[in-house]
Amino acid sequence: MSITPESVRELLGSEDLGERLKSVNLFRQLDPVVAFELAQIAAADQNARVRYAAVSQLASLGNQNLQLAYDLLTDRLLNDPEPDVQAAAADSLGGLHLEDAFDHLAEVYQTSGEWLVRFSIVAALGELGSVRAFDLLKDALNSQEDLLKMAAISSLGELGDSRAIPLLVEFVNHPDWQIRHRLAQALCRLGGNEAREVLKTLAKDNVEQVATEANIGLSAS
Repeated sequence: MSITPESVRELLGSEDLGERLKSVNLFRQLDPVVAFELAQIAAADQNARVRYAAVSQLASLGNQNLQLAYDLLTDRLLNDPEPDVQAAAADSLGGLHLEDAFDHLAEVYQTSGEWLVRFSIVAALGELGSVRAFDLLKDALNSQEDLLKMAAISSLGELGDSRAIPLLVEFVNHPDWQIRHRLAQALCRLGGNEAREVLKTLAKDNVEQVATEANIGLSAS
């Protein structure tokens, strides 16, 4: 079967779940304008897997019309019954750097009981780059979930706010080397004398990946 907008649209309208999923995967082979139009339809599909696939692709397709993408993604973030789809919406909002979504992301972070949704929101806030996210990311550092802590550390590094450095110093001796590795990456981004001093400690870490990352930061500063 040749891949055309018409053939992909036909698959998207099928009653067969497999064909609808296939259609979403074929969006990448279409003109982005057409793919964006079809993604809007797929994002309202009755099946969560189809919605998830479509919403995930909006991270790139949404540039065709940022206002439409914003409206669709915030709707999925706030109203979709499936946490996976909500998480994908948060990812795409971050990927598109839609700073106006901050209030919605913060609301869902505070009210959701799903760790995956909260994780995706924390990761997205780093991409948004809004200083308004600082307090929420500070809160996420106290999470019981190490994955959420790692996401918060990374996002604080992306945010570039030096107020984060005293908060991040607390993780220099964390037992999970992956958290120390994320810490080194974040401090490299943040820079400054205080960050450099912590990087000197991390440069002696007994895990090679951590020490290497810290040394890269030290050599660049």
